[in-house]
Amino acid sequence: MRQFTRMSGPVAPLALLLAAVVGWLSTLTAQQSDRGPGRQIISDLTGPAIDRGLRANDPPRPARLAARRWVAAAGSDYLSDSLIVRFRPGTSNALQRAMLAQVDGTAGPTLSYADFEIVTLSGGDPEAAAQRLRVQPDVEYAQARYRVRAMSAPNDPLYTLQWNYPQLGMDRAWDVNNGGSSNVVVAILDTGVAFRSAVLRFTGIAWQRADGVTFPALGPVDIPFAPAPDLGAERFVSPRDFIWDDQLPFDMSGHGTHVAGTLGQLTNNGVGGAGMASNVRLMPVKVLDSEWDFIFNSPFVGTDDTVARGIRYAADNGADVINMSLGRIGPPAPVVESAVAYAVSHGSFVVVAGGNVFDGGTQRLAEFAPRIDGMVAVGATGRDRLRASYSLAASYIELVAPGGDFARGGAASGILQQTLDLELVETYTGSVARYRAPRFDAFAHYYFEGTSMSTPHVSGLAALLADQGVTSPGAIEAIMKQTATDLGAAGRDDEYGYGLINPRAALRGMGLAK
Repeated sequence: MRQFTRMSGPVAPLALLLAAVVGWLSTLTAQQSDRGPGRQIISDLTGPAIDRGLRANDPPRPARLAARRWVAAAGSDYLSDSLIVRFRPGTSNALQRAMLAQVDGTAGPTLSYADFEIVTLSGGDPEAAAQRLRVQPDVEYAQARYRVRAMSAPNDPLYTLQWNYPQLGMDRAWDVNNGGSSNVVVAILDTGVAFRSAVLRFTGIAWQRADGVTFPALGPVDIPFAPAPDLGAERFVSPRDFIWDDQLPFDMSGHGTHVAGTLGQLTNNGVGGAGMASNVRLMPVKVLDSEWDFIFNSPFVGTDDTVARGIRYAADNGADVINMSLGRIGPPAPVVESAVAYAVSHGSFVVVAGGNVFDGGTQRLAEFAPRIDGMVAVGATGRDRLRASYSLAASYIELVAPGGDFARGGAASGILQQTLDLELVETYTGSVARYRAPRFDAFAHYYFEGTSMSTPHVSGLAALLADQGVTSPGAIEAIMKQTATDLGAAGRDDEYGYGLINPRAALRGMGLAK
């Protein structure tokens, strides 16, 4: 029986199929019991990664959208003591002064590169004053001095489908810190990440699915891997695989790559979607095994001790933030709690998925978050800013972030990111006749849901705070809680914790690290 459950819900467009498969494969029975290494590198190079576009559950498949920039300003966002006026050529100075006197205004000094006047007001509303002046025949225009900000809405074509970032006000948060820097390292403890090119040779085992269907051993097969195109290939540091016991933490399910996308997808590059902290370095640490790891006979599986080792490894190798979109139910996990305490004491801020209702019981890798200053457990909100229908309500939920909710809004209400092309990965879901070796060099954009998806939003914000110079895990937690937007019952509650993270409020005033 698998001991770990990835904290994610159904995946579009294969939601129903995946749900059934997860149930089947939770009781996989191998026809050989001895587990051991079963792969070797054949080549470090493959062909370029294949991007197979957007996979939405709602037909027809949406086309890539043209870049769009949001330029609307808030209705009250203008200076309260002045306005801009342009008089028509030939208007005498005396007439100008007379008109300005009607609104209690005086002309300011002449400005370079300006064919207008800045008028200082002694009182009143600039919009009302501008309206009075606009009706004068000698006034060409008059307006309030609306504040203009850098518009950080990225030019990535799929950004307009990523409702999760506007929900958090990331366009304004990126004005404060535009994606962090390479000074910050975020460890992703997960199923691995599509982080580099290689061709690996595996020898699969014969196995029986829980529904009784028996699949033959694939024999020696050469499997191509490639880095996810919208993650980049030059930003990964200290990769480690605790499932295969090597330095090749390849993702063979798509979960870890999707999580990495929300956390740090390349942004404003005119490709795909966006990520919270697009300039930070990523440390892939594989601590969860998936179906192909089992079929290819990995020597280790994802257990408490595997995760604890991964946590300590990340802390010892310089991770500023550790993202854990994972969890389990059952008895307490003291070895993991001890490892998290170790990581926090060594300067790593730890973020863990709060758990999904369908898992049932207590999320044991999240329950001790309130006991550790510098670790937070994260619940999920849907597109409507309400607690996602699957998101666990518990005393240890401390913050919430967008996780998607297919039950309220369909597939497009999930979190969209690039990951492995599941059509080429999940060949074990159908009949034996369709069973074939997977490939991990093709990618598509999928909507996922779950507290797995909410967790990297918080990790991304933590990375931006670290880049601002907030290096204490406890201080990062305190800032997030103090600036969170309160949802649900007033104050902290079990559904939303301290509230929805507010990145701009958290980052503002912290100052950029230099």
